[in-house]
Amino acid sequence: MALDDLGRIVGEANFTKNPAALQEYCEGKGGCVPRALVRPASTEEVQRIVEWANDTRALLVPVSSGPPHIHGGSTPSVEGAVVVDLRRMDKVIRVDKNNRVVIVQPGVTFGHLQTELARQGLSAYLPLLPRPTKSVLASVLEREPILMPSVHFDSTDPLLCAEIVFGTGDRMRTGEAAGPDTLEEQWEIGKAQISPFGPTQMDPQRLVSGAQGTIGIVTWVSLKCRQRSDEARAFFLPSEDLDALVELSYHLCRIRYTGTILLLDRVNLARMAQRTPREIHGLQCALPNWVLFVAYEGYGLLPEEKLKYLEEDLRESASSYGLEPVTDLAGLPGEALYRLLLGPSSQPYWKLRSHGGFRDVFFITTQDKTPYFAKRMRKLARRFGFPTQQLGMYMQPVVQGTSCHLEFNLYFDPTDLTGVKRLRRLEAAAVDRLEREGAFFARPYPGWAEAAYRGYPDTAAMQRKVKAIFDPNWVLNPGKLCFPPGSGRQD
Repeated sequence: MALDDLGRIVGEANFTKNPAALQEYCEGKGGCVPRALVRPASTEEVQRIVEWANDTRALLVPVSSGPPHIHGGSTPSVEGAVVVDLRRMDKVIRVDKNNRVVIVQPGVTFGHLQTELARQGLSAYLPLLPRPTKSVLASVLEREPILMPSVHFDSTDPLLCAEIVFGTGDRMRTGEAAGPDTLEEQWEIGKAQISPFGPTQMDPQRLVSGAQGTIGIVTWVSLKCRQRSDEARAFFLPSEDLDALVELSYHLCRIRYTGTILLLDRVNLARMAQRTPREIHGLQCALPNWVLFVAYEGYGLLPEEKLKYLEEDLRESASSYGLEPVTDLAGLPGEALYRLLLGPSSQPYWKLRSHGGFRDVFFITTQDKTPYFAKRMRKLARRFGFPTQQLGMYMQPVVQGTSCHLEFNLYFDPTDLTGVKRLRRLEAAAVDRLEREGAFFARPYPGWAEAAYRGYPDTAAMQRKVKAIFDPNWVLNPGKLCFPPGSGRQD
């Protein structure tokens, strides 16, 4: 079959080879220009596209989020690939208020989801201020950390069940959704696609979690959501000493303190709270070096009583580490920040507000190592001549505080070519050095994969075996993870 046959699968209006339309998809890290773009509207169309790719040995790159494409996971790594843009599949399929479960397609963004859930008095578990075009499904598959560590029981939370079209073209529904009935028939007998385990003794959704679209294309997922209340309290715990905040964070996670818990430096907090470079600079100068942010809601039979005892618990815990919760910091109300965190970032995206460009370096570690990595990253920045006032840090406890997502954000001016070169050298050196010192790059995007896999040849070999089973012709997103372009194909 020829390339133009894709137009017959999805309709001519949803297939294009126009260079202007294709340019959007190669703007991410290390991106190559695709040769075509196809926009399916159903799982059946996705299956037919994957079958076409196996017949023609074409290469497919699935994309769920809108631009900008930042980390390179959904950017073509080889020339001549076909982008499968899933944003036409943008339905919130079902909201189950009683079981607090929602089913979404790939094109659903956080703004769309929060609007639908709010009608039922619910809220999604959100990552930190996702960009407005970010796909909920993509965020969950990439294991972006949620802000509530006490309810984060597993690295894949809040993911439950999924529908996957593997690289073979076969379709599978995972967990409770596996069937044998349709979703509608399952709903009629009381099933809610809650349990992620199965079919049989495997959890196949783990095959696609963090896989950057190299194993299968996910066409919907069911997700945990939560009750939402307008009664909330939010507190800053400021400090010039990072160690004390880490110790308090450990304590709150250990006692499973409810609500939002995250740690920021002044650089990131200023960018989240303000919009213009002048406002950001002013707030950044007025803030302390580090801030632990804690917020919670009151609901149930006695919401006010809950708010009161949670505040008392927080103040008592904080005092044992020489810290004091405050509701306002440099004119920024804590409740205002909490309201911002209940949805996606407003425009412009918060990481683009000060300099127009940014790069992220993030990994998994333990909270006690955060002060060391912060010092190490600042030292590397100074060594490469990168201004430390443009280096942000965000620490998010995950899996009930047993580990944490540690993220460094490098803000730069994209028009400063000398600065861009300096930034690229710094990022490469940071990934190399931090990995050698214990950082675990659980999401090895382009440019990070070599460092992430160099100490784990057995893991790479195992992943290639899995790839050969579920995508034997290696048609899905070549060049990502430990799958070099052209390797493993059955031509």
